[in-house]
Amino acid sequence: QVQLVESGGGVVQAGGSLRLSCAASGRTFSSFAMGWFRQVPGKEREFVAAITLSGISTYYADSVKGRFTISRDNAKNTVYLQMNSLKPEDTAVYCCAADPRDFYYGDYESVRIYDYWGQGTQVTVSS
Repeated sequence: QVQLVESGGGVVQAGGSLRLSCAASGRTFSSFAMGWFRQVPGKEREFVAAITLSGISTYYADSVKGRFTISRDNAKNTVYLQMNSLKPEDTAVYCCAADPRDFYYGDYESVRIYDYWGQGTQVTVSS
C-alpha cells in the first residue's frame, strides 16, 4: 500500500506558474513509477505527465509539453509537477498516481495501470 497526498494547487492568472507536490507514504516510493492526471467535471480523467521510478524517463501530454515538467525526489518520497505558462484550459483537479510495475505494460497514459491515487488538488487559472 502507498498513500498519496497532493498539495500546491490554487488560483493563478493566465501565464502564471504553480508547482504541485505529491507526497507518498507507506511502501518504498522509489519502487513506483508516477503519473499526474487531471479532471474537470463531466469529463474523463486526462493524462498529464509521467515519470519512471528511476526518474530517467519522462512523458507528457501534447497539451502541456514545453510548459510542464515532472520530476521526483526519491529521498523525499515526493513527485512534483512544475506548471508554467498556465492557460485557463489547464483548470482542473490534478491527481497523482502510482504504478508498481514501472510502466511495464507501456501504457503510462492509461488510468488502468495505476494502482494508487491521491485525492487531488484544485488548480484554477483565470483569464
